Amino acid sequence: MDGRKTDSILGGTVTSTITLEPYVASWTDDDPDAGFRTMVAEYSKLDGLATLEVLARNKDIPIGAIVAFIVGHYSASGSAALLEIGPRVIGQMDSLVQSAESTGTDEARLEAYESLKAIVSWLKIPLHDPDWRPATR
Repeated sequence: MDGRKTDSILGGTVTSTITLEPYVASWTDDDPDAGFRTMVAEYSKLDGLATLEVLARNKDIPIGAIVAFIVGHYSASGSAALLEIGPRVIGQMDSLVQSAESTGTDEARLEAYESLKAIVSWLKIPLHDPDWRPATR
């Protein structure tokens, strides 16, 4: 991947190079990003380029475009989820988690889990009920 792209503001070509490398580090058990760091350490050991090369060849799409798609799609997924769910529901879900964490008991966490489970169940209704329709006035 040569990283060249046209800059829509400047109208020129910007070149960037990214080195794919394994993430080797250590962190404390209480690191709030420990889960993410663990995933990066595990997945960065893999050589995903072989799969992308086959995909690019089979779809007749340049590998750089495939990589740009993956990075862009992953980067935007949080925003897309927020737009789909809505800030109010995200706030409600976060409030449940924060309340359980501040209480700090297994009982509070289980109660938050049950509440989150109910919200997710409610969000899934349009996906699983073929007769569901949005309310109309």
